[in-house]
Amino acid sequence: MNGWLLLMVAIVFEVIGSTALKASQGFSKLLPSLVVVLGYGLAFYFLSLSLKTIPLNIAYAIWSGLGTALIALLGWWVLKEPMNGAIALGILLIIAGVVVLNLASRLHH
Repeated sequence: MNGWLLLMVAIVFEVIGSTALKASQGFSKLLPSLVVVLGYGLAFYFLSLSLKTIPLNIAYAIWSGLGTALIALLGWWVLKEPMNGAIALGILLIIAGVVVLNLASRLHH
């Protein structure tokens, strides 16, 4: 399987695990707690597989950056957490940073 596809799968599982973290209410709810453990476990598994073809610095930057941006957007959209111009700018800067890292990595090869 393509390393980039594996990385995207890892990001999806990380977002699932992080979203369930709030629902677990400090690991006091069994089902959401199991989703957290499974989500993070699969996220790290697929991240590790992606590292066979993607450099660690690039994979981790994309994994953490896009995961953070997606969680912030889901928090706003699904959980009705606050969103303002500064938060939106921060999300855009995270995405821009991931793009710059990816482009710089490709230029280096």
